[in-house]
Amino acid sequence: MLNVNTLRSSILATAATLLVGAACTPAQGGDRASASSDGTSPSSTASGSAQVRRPAPGSAWVIFGADTVVAEVARTPDERAEGLMYREELPDGTGMIFVFEDMQIRSFWMQNTYVALDIAYMDASFSVVDILQMDPLTTESHAGAAPAMFALEVPQGWFASHGVKVGDRAEAVFGVQVGR
Repeated sequence: MLNVNTLRSSILATAATLLVGAACTPAQGGDRASASSDGTSPSSTASGSAQVRRPAPGSAWVIFGADTVVAEVARTPDERAEGLMYREELPDGTGMIFVFEDMQIRSFWMQNTYVALDIAYMDASFSVVDILQMDPLTTESHAGAAPAMFALEVPQGWFASHGVKVGDRAEAVFGVQVGR
């Protein structure tokens, strides 16, 4: 788990860096920073002297108070269709966030998904509108109770064990991914 104060300081520093460096960012090409094992990548400040942490490209930090999920990002139709299928395990504190272009009722199933999951449906402001438990290898549809723009899948029981409930609001920090 990431230290919240350190994480928030890093987020603010990264935001400032992105604002200052936005005009210098190439339109195409990849982010050359290498990811570390904790789902972060180093990033230089505008002066190039200090290092701050941010999620690796293709991942996000989804923060509920003092608890953080390091999530893979599924933002294309193909990424969303595959989701967490065929995974043998999903370590505690990790998951997948599904990003949609609009708000509507979302529905997920567990075909070819080998691990039990919780899913939190979240609106455009990252407020949790529903949490459901999903058992592996079923084709039962798990529709959210309200329109959602995001869905976060984590190991089953994670939300309950961390006190996350409907109405809670997350913060999300997405890694920069250029050229897709």
